[in-house]
Formats: sequence, C-alpha cells, structure tokens
Amino acid sequence: MPSPARPVLSVVVPMFEEEDVLPLLVARLRPVLDGLGEAYEVVAVDDGSRDATPVLLASARRRWPQLRVLRLRANAGHQAAISAGLAAARGDWVVTLDADLQDPPEVVPQMLEAARAHDADVVYGVRTDRSADSAFKRHTARAFYAGMRAIGAKDAPDAAGDYRLMSRATVEAVNALPEEHRVLRLVVPALGFPSATVGYARAARAAGRSKYPLSRMVRLTVDSVTGFSLAPLRLATWFGLGGFVLAVGLLAYALVAKATGHTVAGWTSTVVIVAAFGALQLLSLGIMGEYVGRIYSTLQRRPSYYVAHDSLHETSAEHDPTVRAAQDGPDRPGARPEHARQDVPHRT
Repeated sequence: MPSPARPVLSVVVPMFEEEDVLPLLVARLRPVLDGLGEAYEVVAVDDGSRDATPVLLASARRRWPQLRVLRLRANAGHQAAISAGLAAARGDWVVTLDADLQDPPEVVPQMLEAARAHDADVVYGVRTDRSADSAFKRHTARAFYAGMRAIGAKDAPDAAGDYRLMSRATVEAVNALPEEHRVLRLVVPALGFPSATVGYARAARAAGRSKYPLSRMVRLTVDSVTGFSLAPLRLATWFGLGGFVLAVGLLAYALVAKATGHTVAGWTSTVVIVAAFGALQLLSLGIMGEYVGRIYSTLQRRPSYYVAHDSLHETSAEHDPTVRAAQDGPDRPGARPEHARQDVPHRT
C-alpha cells in the first residue's frame, strides 16, 4: 500500500503504559488538530507498554485515520522514544508532546502561528505557571537549568521541557546527529535555529501515575551534563591542582614547625585530609568512568531502539500486529506474527 500524502503537521507523542490517560488524550488532541484545517498525522510511539495501551491505540486508530502507531520492541526510554518519533514523522512541522496532558494540546495552534509569524524554525513551549507541580519538581527543575547554564548551555530556555514545535529542517538536523544519549531539550537549542516561545500554564497529570521517577531524573541530569560539557572533567583537574597546592602548603608548614622546634599536633588533621582526598579521587574516577562508558557505548554502535511495527502501511487496525500481539499476550506464540518480526534497529 503506498504511503499517504505527506502531512503539514506531525505530532509525536511518546507513551509508556498510559492506558489511564490515553482516552483523555485522544478526546482533547483530535479536536485541536481537526480545527487547524491542515493535513496532519499523530505519531503515537508506544515505548514497549505492557498494559492495555496497544489495544487502546489500535481501537483509537480505527476511529481516527490520522493516528499512526509506532511500537518499539522494548522500553527504550523517553528521549529515545521521542527520537524514534522524530525519525518517523513526515510533516513539514513536527510537535513533540507528552501523553500525560500536563502540557496542553490546545497550545499547538499557537505554536504554528508563532513559527509563521516570527519565521522561526523552533517554537518552545515555556511553562509560565508551574503551580500544579510539586515544590520538589519546581526546585529541581530550576536547579537543573541553572546548572546547565553554568556549564555552557546558555541557549536552552528556562522552564522549557520537551513540548516544542520544529521545522522539517530542524528535525532532519536532529535526526542526523550521531549522539546516542540525546537530551533534546539541550540539543535542539544548541543547533542554533531561529526560535520563538509560547507560554502556557502546566497542569497536573490528567490520569495515571508518572513514569519518570527520581532515578530517571538523575539519569537525565547525568546524560545532560556529560553529553553537553567537559566541565566535570575539568573540575576533577581543578580538584587535583587544589589538592597539590594544599599538600605543598602543609609540607611547608610541617618543615617550618620542625625547624622552629614546634611539634605538629596529632593525627586528626592528617586522617581527615587523607579521607577527603580519597573521596575526591573516587569522585574523579567516577566522572572519568562516566565519560569512558559513554565512549564505549557509542563505539559498540548498538541501536538505541527497535521499531517492532509501524502502522503507516496498515489498511486497518484489525491487521495491525500491535493489536494482535497485545490481545495474544507478550509470552504467547501469537504475540509475534510473521510480518511483525522484522525489527528495524535505529541509532540516535
């Protein structure tokens, strides 16, 4: 079956086990996009969900021809799922939108309008009101962006997450990047395309629970720092220089004390200094290990994700192996129909 005509707008929606919020997402997103009066597609990236998300997506696709389901073989992570959607999106403009409805779909028309009015290639959704977020989330987000600016990520807008609109040129530039561990909220601004912003009030999650626990937030921060800057390595160097200067100073103090007949008191200060510098050495080794690990991972050239199925060429949801796999269950023979076994590896 030939591919449908290229749409003006693609909306990439990564999701992982979002059975609770998916019906609400469809109910809010479809009227917004239908009201644009332009050809569009919605690329729902199912990041290896094991709940009813695949079945709900197939059911929605029967009623919504513009919905396209891209199913990943296993959970690859939020940033990799967005990258998969960007690689698959065909629109002249591409919006990335999380499924939890904290970022309102109703802002999409404003983004398109801002892009055309300001001749911008990127329009960032900026959270002007985060009162619905917890105090912990607000403070950690503020610290994250302050830290990123301190190490050189000065182009990343404050309070802008992954809700953005990008031109086809921007998307192709992102897809061409060789990085395996992309943090798109830093990578996209670093490309230097003309940009604009649209403000909105961030809402509470519409349903379900967050799939982004503290451990993933820490991982995102580590990927952001090590993928964008050499500052941690330079910091380790400064630790070493500082330790050397301190050691020389202590040696001079000990020699002067001995020459003047004074006794250097106790071992407490020595033990504390040795312990402190031992900890700094381990920290420095950990920082270097993180960078070496990233190099090793890149050299392995393993795919960041596998596309198990793309519904673009399916004539109906009944023939969609996504739905058949979900109905049969992941551990039964029927879960992998013959025409769904051709996994497509991708690197980001």
